[in-house]
Amino acid sequence: MGTRIKLPIVIVMPVYEDRKSASRLLQDVAAHFPGAPHIVAVDDGSARDQLQASDISDAGLDGDVVYLVRNMGHQRAIATGLAYVNLHFDPGAVVVMDADGEDRPDAIAPLLQELETANVDVVVAIRRKRRESLQFRVFYILYRFIFQALTGRSIRFGNFIALSAFAVRRLAAMQEMWVHFAASLLVSRLRIGAVPTDRGKRYFGGSHMDFSSLMLHGLRSIIVFADDVLVRVGLFSMVLAGFAIALLFVPLALKLMDFATPGWFSIASGILILIVMQAGGLTFATLMVSGIMRSAPPITRPQLDLLIERVESTARRAQTPIVAE
Repeated sequence: MGTRIKLPIVIVMPVYEDRKSASRLLQDVAAHFPGAPHIVAVDDGSARDQLQASDISDAGLDGDVVYLVRNMGHQRAIATGLAYVNLHFDPGAVVVMDADGEDRPDAIAPLLQELETANVDVVVAIRRKRRESLQFRVFYILYRFIFQALTGRSIRFGNFIALSAFAVRRLAAMQEMWVHFAASLLVSRLRIGAVPTDRGKRYFGGSHMDFSSLMLHGLRSIIVFADDVLVRVGLFSMVLAGFAIALLFVPLALKLMDFATPGWFSIASGILILIVMQAGGLTFATLMVSGIMRSAPPITRPQLDLLIERVESTARRAQTPIVAE
């Protein structure tokens, strides 16, 4: 692993075209968290108003701004931040939170307190009160139903999470983290605790996630469980194909008994054969996705370097002594 800097607490926060909110969050973190955590802000390819290292130091904090070469999306920005922390730091704990204010800084302490309890590697924030629109809440309920039907699991948390150093190391070795952060925790076999929290109010502006992005985000969480989905879809397809094959004997028997009207046998048989073919195609497509997920290796150090354009650090960060493992 080389040399890494020992730090008690690191906060990873992705930022995209929202410097104003991120700067406000940094100030609130400093006000609510006297322990002065180290900040790793991942600027996800912002083209206009990028977050600066001075925004961190102006809040009285220390940290780094990791600039990605392009916009990679919220989940990959988080994955890059955790991979960066794993390579360069030896943290006591890591907190992942959004920079828009919806993850409240005053909820960090309860997450870290729960993380110190026995038999817990990860602590997730469970929302008690939500502020989303009716359309979002309806979609979220539908998404949770589909997710549980396809994977056999329930997911009720987002990206506001506290992690032990052990959890960070394990996630950094998982390719699933680059697909969907929250879902990767469920397949990591880490011990997960939960703390109920209220969702905060966005500091400025609106969400960058439109309905299409929300749909894609939900689908990616299901892809993480490709093996589980393959089993369920495969069983469903086998039952559907078996039912269709059994029904093929009905028009065949009617044809042989000369009870079928002209053309009816061909139409009924064609529909049933089409159902069998579609069931087989659905199973094959799911098998391909599952194979891709299993064969994809975790990202390597050279690949991570290609994703990062540059890193800017606060003055105090540049003076921090590095300790060898």
